[in-house]
Amino acid sequence: MKTTTDLQKLVLASLMAALIAVGGYLAIPIGPVPIVLQNLFVLVAALLLGSRWASAAVAVYLLAGACGLPVFAGGGGGLGHLFGPRGGYLFGFLAAAWLVGKLSEISRQQPLVEILAMAIGGLVIYAIGVPWLMTLLGLSPGKALAVGMYPFILGDVVKIAAAYAIVKSVRPLLRSTQPPARHDLPVRPAR
Repeated sequence: MKTTTDLQKLVLASLMAALIAVGGYLAIPIGPVPIVLQNLFVLVAALLLGSRWASAAVAVYLLAGACGLPVFAGGGGGLGHLFGPRGGYLFGFLAAAWLVGKLSEISRQQPLVEILAMAIGGLVIYAIGVPWLMTLLGLSPGKALAVGMYPFILGDVVKIAAAYAIVKSVRPLLRSTQPPARHDLPVRPAR
C-alpha cells in the first residue's frame, strides 16, 4: 500500500464485497432470478469507490462465491451457481461496477450523471444476464425478458434512489476521514 488512502479503499472494497454478499441473502424467489439487494450494493460501491476499487470489490465477491462460499443469492456458492442461469447477472455486476464507477469519476460526481450512470449500469447487468439466462434455459427472447428483466425494473428504480441516498449520506463521512494532502500538513518551525 502506498498511502493511507489506499488502505482505506482496500477496507471499503472489502466491506462492499461483504455487503454485496449480504444483499444475496435478502432474496425473494420469484422464478429463475430472485429479487435481491446485491445490485444496490454494487451501485453504492461504484459511486463510493470508483471504477477500480468497485470492480475489485465485485471481483472479490465473485471469487469468494466461485470458491464455494455461500455468498450468492439465497446462500448459494460454487462454480455451478457462478456459471448457472444467474451467472450472467453476477458477471454483469462486475461490468456495471466498473462502468458506473468510471462515469462517476469522469463526471466528478455530478448527481444527474451518477443517477443516469446507475440506470445504465442496471441495463448493463440485464444486457449480460438476460441473454445468459435465455441461452442456459433455452428461453425465447420474450420469455427471457419476462422472467429475467421486466419484474425487476420498478425495484431497480427504487434501488437506484436508495443507492444515491446512501452515497449522498456516506460520502461526507468518507471525506472527513481522509488524511490531509501532503502539502496541507502543518509545518513545524525549526528549532
